[in-house]
Amino acid sequence: MPGPMAWAQAGAGAPAAPAAEAQQPRDTLGRDTPRGAVLGFMRAARQGQDELVPLYLDTNLKGQPAVALAHQLYVVLDSRLPARLNELSNRPEGAPTNPLKPDQDVVGTINTSNGPLEIILERVTPKNSGPVWLFSKETLSLIPDVYDEVDLITLDRFLPDTLAKPRIAGIRLFEWLALVLILPLGYRLLAVLNWPLKPLVAFGRRRLGAPARPTGDEVPGLVRLVVLAIAIRWVLTNLDLPLLERQFWAAAARLLAIVALGWFLLLVNEFGEGYLRRRFASRELTALLRLARRGADVLGIAFCGFLVVRYFGFDPTAALAGLGIGGIAVALAAQKTLENVIAGLSLIFDKAVRVGDSLKFGETVGTVDYIGLRSTRIRTLDRTILSVPNGQIASVGIETLSERDKFWFHPVIGLRYGTTVDQMRAVIDGVRALLLENVNTDSASVRVRFFRLGSFSLDIEVFAYVFAGDWESFLTIQQDLLLQIMDVIERAGTAIAFPSQTLHIAEGPASAPRATVASSN
Repeated sequence: MPGPMAWAQAGAGAPAAPAAEAQQPRDTLGRDTPRGAVLGFMRAARQGQDELVPLYLDTNLKGQPAVALAHQLYVVLDSRLPARLNELSNRPEGAPTNPLKPDQDVVGTINTSNGPLEIILERVTPKNSGPVWLFSKETLSLIPDVYDEVDLITLDRFLPDTLAKPRIAGIRLFEWLALVLILPLGYRLLAVLNWPLKPLVAFGRRRLGAPARPTGDEVPGLVRLVVLAIAIRWVLTNLDLPLLERQFWAAAARLLAIVALGWFLLLVNEFGEGYLRRRFASRELTALLRLARRGADVLGIAFCGFLVVRYFGFDPTAALAGLGIGGIAVALAAQKTLENVIAGLSLIFDKAVRVGDSLKFGETVGTVDYIGLRSTRIRTLDRTILSVPNGQIASVGIETLSERDKFWFHPVIGLRYGTTVDQMRAVIDGVRALLLENVNTDSASVRVRFFRLGSFSLDIEVFAYVFAGDWESFLTIQQDLLLQIMDVIERAGTAIAFPSQTLHIAEGPASAPRATVASSN
């Protein structure tokens, strides 16, 4: 049990230590929190417990005057208090809106002929009891005047007892029927707005570049849901419904608005994906846009679920923390997959590799057939498909053959031994002139040099870059150049050397050696 000092602090209204608050007995009437005080008072007044309702009031009245004041307060709250009971604080210290008055909590604001009236609870400490929340004296002093203003339309006198008397979960039967039948009917009837809005919607879609809708449904479902939610809120301000039933319909209106919001977010994601596809027509971005849209859809739905949970008074912090821990575990388990996905995004954004590129990957040469988020498919020269994880592509060197701006023409010409100096000069000058005159070669890169006395040939190096659109075009240009070089060699009076070798054979130790030359082609 807490010591005397802890009880003294609780009696003075100061915040007690956490251990003392945990051991402090709860009020049997639920008055230890603002939400408990309001719900307990409404329950006692609804059940006609006249001996309990005055205990929720901070008043000096006793007996029947206190009961009458409590009845007037119940009527005012039941007909005018905003249906936000789930937003009331459920903590012993409350949720004070004014830091200068920490022992006050505003549970709602009521519109009156004299202006808005705040319904205030005060935290007081009666004798021989812990702190409890009671309706303040200031609020109670104005309740009789507000009670005289309560004159709303009631449906009870227009409904038969078979619909007005039976209740399900505290809600009258006719309201359940309205929820199940009238709301869907109203949703369908709102289709009459299609005709006046059709030209406006068509104009807007043309300005945004969106495709025309295949059906005549010009009013999106989310707009109908918003209209129904607004209609419900308007009805609640003009009908005399009990607080519990107004809370029921307020929750229905809030749910309709949240569903409409989620629907709107999904449509925005769909429009954004379509717009980006039309704006950046690329096969590589298709998978990325699809993944981004799915992720945005999940986030939108999760956000709407968060709003629903918060509206009904649940704290999703623990669930979010659990999801965060679970996400870390999944990320660790799928580390390689995430590595490949991130590498795929890098390849797509950096455009390091594109569909149709001809590349050399290690010992593999092929053409990129498809770039996905996890792997890239390469069609090899054997016409097979090689699937390579994107993480592997991003971590090794890739030679993109199709990105060459020039092709290297680099043959080595071997002339036979016996070629004279004049013939060698004629060949060198002829090949150089041939390359300089060709429109497909880069004249600044042309180099023709006699650079080596080979084992069986006199070697001339030919160096030049050739302009060609692709590898096939380069092969055609290279073929023409080689044929013209052969013609230059023939005109110079020499020929291309054939591979040959010389063998020396000795006939005996006493006789002189005789050399024999054998040539092999």
